[in-house]
Amino acid sequence: MQKIKIFLSLFFAFIIAFLVLDHYREGMLPVKKIINAVKSTENTDSHWDKTDWDLNRASNAFFNETLVRSKFNGAFLVCRSGKIIFEQYNGLSEVMNGTPIDSSTAFHLASVSKTFTAMATLKLKEMGLLNLDDPVSNYLSGFPFPMITIRNLLAHRSGLPNYVHFVERLGWDTQKNLTNRDLLEMIIKNAGKIAVGRANSYFEYCNTNYALLALVIENVSKVSFASFLQQHIFIPLGMGSSFVYNSSMENDVLPSFKFNNRKEPFMFLDEIYGDKNIYSTPRDLMKWDAALSSNTLFSAETLSEAFKGYSYEKKGVRNYGLGWRLVELPSSKKIIYHNGWWHGNNTVFSRFPSDSTCIIVLGNKFNKSIYQARKIAGIFDGYGIQWDDDE
Repeated sequence: MQKIKIFLSLFFAFIIAFLVLDHYREGMLPVKKIINAVKSTENTDSHWDKTDWDLNRASNAFFNETLVRSKFNGAFLVCRSGKIIFEQYNGLSEVMNGTPIDSSTAFHLASVSKTFTAMATLKLKEMGLLNLDDPVSNYLSGFPFPMITIRNLLAHRSGLPNYVHFVERLGWDTQKNLTNRDLLEMIIKNAGKIAVGRANSYFEYCNTNYALLALVIENVSKVSFASFLQQHIFIPLGMGSSFVYNSSMENDVLPSFKFNNRKEPFMFLDEIYGDKNIYSTPRDLMKWDAALSSNTLFSAETLSEAFKGYSYEKKGVRNYGLGWRLVELPSSKKIIYHNGWWHGNNTVFSRFPSDSTCIIVLGNKFNKSIYQARKIAGIFDGYGIQWDDDE
């Protein structure tokens, strides 16, 4: 072991010496960055315990035996107690060409975006600007269903149908981008033509709920949805690679691809945000997980309200909180998570609070194998084998 340490020290010293000489020759090399990177690499696992190593091995096996074998194009990070336990990037930005995917590559989060929309809504509640049990019509003028509350939208208990399935039927021109406000106007003008269930009587996952919540956030805060997230979430947490998409970014963001490597084109529903359209990186999402594991950004009361189930009409361990899918296990352990799927983007953000662990998988080429990531939690007692492909 001592010989290995000496060899590694000499090896890194040789690299640094070579780069320093090259710096003086070319006058371009950021030597300090490289020295810090080497130190970081040497000290990465210096404080790991047995569970960290078990988690690392399970993550490595999942990456190589499931993701890589399924032609995964994306990013994978597992963290525990604030430490990166496993991190790998695979593939190219354009799948068949382009720049290599790395830690700075921002992915479309698809429905993982809903976790930010929900927590932004709860932030407004903490600020005293919104009441969760108020009717949505208090915040969206003209909204025609007075029995639906903000909490109903958050918990997918509004009874509203998914706009993805009804806007064309109601005559929207698919050659024109649909915006959140266009959607609200369609709902107002076509209230009698939209089949709406009884509010708070059942759970039905619905993108319409979160597109409307984004408008509520804008109306209450008096700033854009993107600005509110920047001011109250991304900047405070140092999530410098995270942002809300708009159509002016179409040529700048990471594209998505079908399983057969054909590019997914942007289409008329891609302007809607709140239910989707947030881009981020695994390392930024690690900061998101850290904020949700403490009271630094949200109160303990808010987090408790977000992470409890609201739909118990059906038996089983699966439930939904306020912006979060839940698995409430007989062992008393809980998985707090959200998956995503939009175009060729598949995403997983799974948190295991009892074991201080978070699993993050982001891909821009359609790949259902991504949703098997929760099987990694099998190394911990009380979870069994978890696998899911809901989004």
